[in-house]
Amino acid sequence: MRIGIVVNPDAGLGGRLGFKGSDGRAEEARAAGAEDRAGPRMQLCLEHLDQLLSSSLNRTKTTITLVGLSGRMGDSWHYANSVSTYAECIGVTPQQTNQQDTMELVEQLIDANVDAILYAGGDGTTRDIVTILEQHGEEAQKIPLVGVPGGVKMHSGCFATTPKAAAEVTLAFAMGDLRTAITEVMDLDEEIYQEGVWKVRMYGEAWTPSSPRFMQGAKEQVERASEEDTIEGLAHHVQVLLEDEPDLMVIWGSGGTLRRMGEHVNQELTLLGIDVFHGGTLHSDLNESELLELISAHKGTDGEAKPLLLLLSPMGGQGFLIGRGNLQLSPDVLRMVGHDNILGVATPSKLIGLDAVRIDTGDSTLDDAFQNKRFIKILQGFRTTRLIRVAEM
Repeated sequence: MRIGIVVNPDAGLGGRLGFKGSDGRAEEARAAGAEDRAGPRMQLCLEHLDQLLSSSLNRTKTTITLVGLSGRMGDSWHYANSVSTYAECIGVTPQQTNQQDTMELVEQLIDANVDAILYAGGDGTTRDIVTILEQHGEEAQKIPLVGVPGGVKMHSGCFATTPKAAAEVTLAFAMGDLRTAITEVMDLDEEIYQEGVWKVRMYGEAWTPSSPRFMQGAKEQVERASEEDTIEGLAHHVQVLLEDEPDLMVIWGSGGTLRRMGEHVNQELTLLGIDVFHGGTLHSDLNESELLELISAHKGTDGEAKPLLLLLSPMGGQGFLIGRGNLQLSPDVLRMVGHDNILGVATPSKLIGLDAVRIDTGDSTLDDAFQNKRFIKILQGFRTTRLIRVAEM
């Protein structure tokens, strides 16, 4: 099986800095101290793939040849002495990379007759890949895509839930255990977002191995006009908490549900950012370091932590509570907040078909800690909560 490798080195760079995407801002992000995200997550995927190939799970003794570039867009994230072989370097990663480099690499992979493309990036990377596949006709369009989640925004159905899940899907597909299906390529409508409106739109379709367990599915934008009363009830619940505990620090996650709640408590929240309300002051659109500074200072004279609440709304259709669109909530931030201070918020329409939430912190030890807790509390109405399972990933 020939697997094409595509790594967008700039994807996800701006996540912890509070950028809503990394397109055109890679240099700015690196100057601010951002570290690679897509590449290391591809490395996690390839390491797990190597373990799978040499395990009893590879019952057909399938072999995989990785095809791609040398350098940061390819074999920098592949390691020596692995079972999978990086037998074909079809070029060299440019010193500075951009969108065009990704698109040219996909053209080379088509010419190299790859059976599937394993890529690390975000929705922008997905759109670039699909654009080239569409330009090369029906046969190229049917090349299956498996995305390693490495960007800031990942609304498309091509992405696996985690890097290890991408490896599981790749092996299962290579062994012939998975059929392919069409999924939607989604991304934020940037023009409408500039007007303060959050809306995800469909930009195309792609083929991907069909695995409900390991593939995340496309983002669903769920809205019900009749739910405004529910939103108001959710907001009233938070307002009562603030009135009962004036020193409560509330960390608002991103997304439309929480923003609409904010309107009911006279707080103008950032649509795709993380905000903090404390002591009558709203701190808007904070990055990782700003969050760490505020939370660490939230202590009494005895050094004990003061009351804290992190509000998060699961992504419709995918169920991600952490790891999609809120990378500012880094493992360090989440550890400082603590599991017991996290409260999910969901309207009835989001809860339909949602039997578990997904958490992808980027830190396997912390992911395991969430899964060992087994449940997260979800607020679904005024003073109405339920426990929902944390999915195994």
